[in-house]
Amino acid sequence: MKEIPPTKEKYKVGWDFVNRFESPWNRRRCNVYSSPSPALCSSLSLDLCSGRRRCFLCLPSASLDLCFVAVAAYAEPVAVTIICRQIERGRHNSDAVYEITMASAASLMSLQPGRIRTLKEGSKAGLGAGMGPVVYWMFRDQRVKDNWALIHAVHQANKSNVPVAVVFNLFDQFLGAKSRHLGFMLRGLRRVSDQLHQTLQIPFFLLRGEAEETVPKFLSECGASMLVTDFSPLREVRRCKEEICKKVNESLTVHEVDAHNIVPLWVASEKLEYSAKTIRGKINKKLSEYLIDFPTIEPQTRKWTITKNHSVDWDDLIADILRKGTEVPEVNWCEPGEDAAMEVLMGSKNGFLTKRLRNYSADRNNPCKPTALSGLSPYLHFGQISAQRCALEARKLRSSCPQAIDAFLEELIVRRELADNFCFYQLHYDSLQGAWEWARKTLLDHAADKREHTYSKEQLEKAQTADPLWNASQLEMVHYGKMHGFMRMYWAKKILEWTSGPEEALEISIYLNNKYELDGRDPSGYVGCMWSICGVHDQGWRERPVFGKIRYMNYAGCKRKFDVDGYIAHVKKLVGEMRKRKAEDLPSQNEKAPRCL
Repeated sequence: MKEIPPTKEKYKVGWDFVNRFESPWNRRRCNVYSSPSPALCSSLSLDLCSGRRRCFLCLPSASLDLCFVAVAAYAEPVAVTIICRQIERGRHNSDAVYEITMASAASLMSLQPGRIRTLKEGSKAGLGAGMGPVVYWMFRDQRVKDNWALIHAVHQANKSNVPVAVVFNLFDQFLGAKSRHLGFMLRGLRRVSDQLHQTLQIPFFLLRGEAEETVPKFLSECGASMLVTDFSPLREVRRCKEEICKKVNESLTVHEVDAHNIVPLWVASEKLEYSAKTIRGKINKKLSEYLIDFPTIEPQTRKWTITKNHSVDWDDLIADILRKGTEVPEVNWCEPGEDAAMEVLMGSKNGFLTKRLRNYSADRNNPCKPTALSGLSPYLHFGQISAQRCALEARKLRSSCPQAIDAFLEELIVRRELADNFCFYQLHYDSLQGAWEWARKTLLDHAADKREHTYSKEQLEKAQTADPLWNASQLEMVHYGKMHGFMRMYWAKKILEWTSGPEEALEISIYLNNKYELDGRDPSGYVGCMWSICGVHDQGWRERPVFGKIRYMNYAGCKRKFDVDGYIAHVKKLVGEMRKRKAEDLPSQNEKAPRCL
């Protein structure tokens, strides 16, 4: 319990700290407190308004068990969603008193209940005195700031007066990830570990091996009472969580928090959606409830004191990983970490929202203008930035660039969350079996059609085709780690045209995307391949050889849309520079390889 010092001693009462918000009227910073006493709340409010502080009062209602009062004069703003209307003028100064009406009391707590799923309910025997710590198994959302899963873990730990720790499990193999992906991820996690320790005094443990074994073992050794994990729709991760729930102590509770989507997947829709059109309204209907600012992470009431070594030799670890995955080397155009991600979004030099936003709606589908894109996809994939933070910052600029903001939010929210919906509700999200019946039928009907060219996986991987535009896009992905979004569609559709059938085309496109794209192994990547080859989230088009009723793209169409020769020249220059830089960075055979910083 904390105390608010009112202007008169007789109203000095105990209040529970709930949250902070920024006043929508004058941007003043406020703390929100609650009290079970409507009379005390009302009296304190009027008393403060007659003095020199500004106070906003929430009067009690039938739907609320508590009264809320927010008192200005605090330093750090964290917004919450509130609906306000003026009810009267203060008699003793010019400040207004406002009634604050909330949809539910939960909106001022750590996070909305709809964002959490209970994967396993612990037995009652595990509750009460002597409870063990809360452990957050970080997987998809690799950040400290704006992380609902971390917020929930700390909140649950403080409720039970137990410590909290963060663990990350480094799989021996995860869907073909190489140096490019693991190096970027580990450098970001190194920053997460440092920030957790420096700002929150929360320990970070790195586990290695199969999570089905390492996570239950860690939970048993520290006597955890709760496991909090973030959400992923991918099959492998879901199966892993199922196995963990089977292996842990019966007293342990397991919560899954959707910290990746703005509207939690299971809240947005309870079924497989056919297209963006069918899910857009469902998401938009929930945005006012879920697109809110993040609360400040509560200070821990009890620190971690369990004697378990959690130091990580990051230099040796990263060097070891890079040696094992040299087939796909790192790229240096994308700096990992939360701070780098915010610089890409809001940087004063070349931030997307601050410097490049105006050209987004007009140029985002032009491969010759890559800087028109946000450049956020690697950070969103590894969870080094929250999509919700991106949307909150973007929404502030809508009045100045409405078309660009609307187009960006459509991709950031609707299309990304549609991809998660597909991978969650369609277990066969990476095979022909996952296509709609009309698409599956038309592809199989045309599987035996004569192809003008056919190429093996090896030829495609080495960009050895008769199409210079396709070769350029493949080389851009192999050497740069990122292919322009428009070219990804053309690239995958040509693989369908040049292989023996849709099954092989899908297998090769997913293999190449996951191996070389920095944001590979992502729901958006799987859905991108399924859209291009299997017509997922699309409609049937005029029937033609090989493609059937799947949407068709060709070289001539690309020439009408952008400067094909200019794009090919751009990629050639880019690849040449990267090859030269790679040769310069290679240590001589007589030199010891430098440690990774």
